[in-house]
Amino acid sequence: MKTFLVTGANRGIGLEYCRQLQQRGEQVIAVCRTPSPELEALGVRIEAGVDLTREAAVADLVDRLAGLPLDGVILNAGVLEATSLEHLDPDSLRRQFEVNALAPLRLTHALLPQLQRSSKLVLMTSRMGSIDDNTSGGSYGYRMSKVALNMAGTSLAIDLKPRGIAVAILHPGLVRTRMINFNPQGISPEESVRGLLARIDALTLDNSGSFWHANGERLPW
Repeated sequence: MKTFLVTGANRGIGLEYCRQLQQRGEQVIAVCRTPSPELEALGVRIEAGVDLTREAAVADLVDRLAGLPLDGVILNAGVLEATSLEHLDPDSLRRQFEVNALAPLRLTHALLPQLQRSSKLVLMTSRMGSIDDNTSGGSYGYRMSKVALNMAGTSLAIDLKPRGIAVAILHPGLVRTRMINFNPQGISPEESVRGLLARIDALTLDNSGSFWHANGERLPW
């Protein structure tokens, strides 16, 4: 049995990660601000009241974990806010950077003592963070924050390789979640997470730092 920590665990992709990992027999630590009834029903360990944009909250989470070794850390928490050129909101841009890019890096730094050789670090990003793939413009805050997260993931893969820790940079696909208003063209969280876990299972130090779609497609930067 391995121990996985999942952020943004109360709904959507994070909740489904918790469900499928638990079904596999793994120990799950679900991190969120407010647990949902669906998360509570799983019976996994829940660490609630955690705002990952606050340094004090991250320190408190680390204290709660009490040095527990982690085999996998899935940094899934994120936010998507509309920021067009016509309605550019600097506060929204900053907020999306704080949640989508800075918070994952802050938590990774805080959890380093609990990561060991063969641990896996997973950054949940988006193909909207691909510069080559941007053909529609807009979404400034989300796109820019995910580019920053992708760069952080690339640096982490380099810095953590000597420690034996592999890093996955993963796009879940278009998934029917609240974040995209349950877009009917999206795939189910179940299908997405099955693919994501396959990518995590296949993660090694040799392919660490790669940018993957849940379906196994290698994505352009």
